[in-house]
Amino acid sequence: MNIFPHDNILPTRYLAACFNNTVATYKFYWLLAILDAVHRQEREIKKDQLFASMLSNAWYTVNYFQVSFGQQDLIQSTVRQLKDIEGITIDEDRAIIQNRLVKSEKTETKKLLLHFDNQVPHWFLSPWYPRKGKREVYQLSQAGENQPLYQLYKDCIVIPERWFDYLTKHVRIIRDYVYWNLSLFLQKRNPNVPDIPNKLIKPALRSSLLKQRKFWDVVIDANGPLRCIYTGKELFKGAYHVEHFIPYSFVSHNQIWNLIPSDNAFNVSKGNKLPPLDKYFDSFYDMQKVAIQTYMTSRPSEKLLEDYFYIGTDLQAGLSKEKFYDVINPLVTIASNNGFEFLSK
Repeated sequence: MNIFPHDNILPTRYLAACFNNTVATYKFYWLLAILDAVHRQEREIKKDQLFASMLSNAWYTVNYFQVSFGQQDLIQSTVRQLKDIEGITIDEDRAIIQNRLVKSEKTETKKLLLHFDNQVPHWFLSPWYPRKGKREVYQLSQAGENQPLYQLYKDCIVIPERWFDYLTKHVRIIRDYVYWNLSLFLQKRNPNVPDIPNKLIKPALRSSLLKQRKFWDVVIDANGPLRCIYTGKELFKGAYHVEHFIPYSFVSHNQIWNLIPSDNAFNVSKGNKLPPLDKYFDSFYDMQKVAIQTYMTSRPSEKLLEDYFYIGTDLQAGLSKEKFYDVINPLVTIASNNGFEFLSK
């Protein structure tokens, strides 16, 4: 079935067929790289630019959110290697990552980028040229047989004018389709990881925690200063950080049941590490329990209390320690299995 907008001349069914029987992420990221180039109004595109674009698009998903692509996925393993080789931070801007990779003089980086040329460009065109070898695909695409999405050359691809116009016109539809199917592909490989669709693109800005800070200000006003569960320091109103007990880079939300006040300096150093539950869960639970008791006594209509319903908490009965542990423990275990490190005890 052709899911892309119809064209009277172009064989758009072949473009749709590119994603049949997908076993790795490279097809998704290859087309996204091409669409990025089209957005920049480029028809002739260097391969190294496309390979770097593929990796920079996957960078945040792999390194920050630590979503698994599968043990054999070349993009995931390459992104992790390049992070160490190039010393690029896990949350660097995508354009900067791409530029660094293209301009790198390091032999290891050049070799890793070039490795994608062995399979990716010609295999993507297999719907146009089924059962054809690499050399034949290059020759047939250059001749324009079957109207391929692009013509393949040694160092670049060239998008024919009609395909370029088609991609330019429908870029949003095609990009959304790619991201939707990429999220489904990754969700199958990460069945217990929350919010995969929102882990595919680095957000321009993290949402503010102003409402959550006001929530904890009320708790401090009612009970006096709280103590940081990590350092034991007293936390006064206006002099603390609101921190994610389970890292934001795993849960990908700001729900109040996972947020507590903490010592400013410690929160900065904690990063996206996991708290060992045998050391910190009891104190975390006690602080959450105090917050619920405070609001149920003085402000039972507080909107942020709705966050607790998402984890099956009956606020009238209070926060059950056992049930709360049954929420937190699996999340910490899954995050650890996905590569998130624990704080040192």
